[in-house]
Amino acid sequence: MKNQLWRLKHYQMKTFKIIFFLTLFFFSYISSYAFNNDTKLDQITKNLRCLICQGQSVYDSQSDFAISMKLVVKKKLDEGKEEAEIYDYLKNKYGEWIVYEPELNQNTFLLWSIPLILFIFGGLLIIRKVSIKS
Repeated sequence: MKNQLWRLKHYQMKTFKIIFFLTLFFFSYISSYAFNNDTKLDQITKNLRCLICQGQSVYDSQSDFAISMKLVVKKKLDEGKEEAEIYDYLKNKYGEWIVYEPELNQNTFLLWSIPLILFIFGGLLIIRKVSIKS
């Protein structure tokens, strides 16, 4: 009788351990999925410009527009959309200006090249001033 009780408890303990570890694995997976979505949400909203608040990202802003944008991005992430698909959707809806880092294309080539041109021009001026004084 005692041996049978021990086997029964041993079986129950094994079952409990298996259920416990499966539950632990399940909840840790769900938690990591939610954490990944939150970090992606933060990353995407930091790169989006709030159209209401001048100079603030959607991540930093508390305007109604920014809150609705956060919800839209969260919904798209929950649907399984990739970051590039979300940016494309928002660019089609609000224009290229909504993204803080616009793509290099025919329309933005001048925007990307002006800082480089100014840097080179400033360097040449400094070299010229130094060579004149020597």
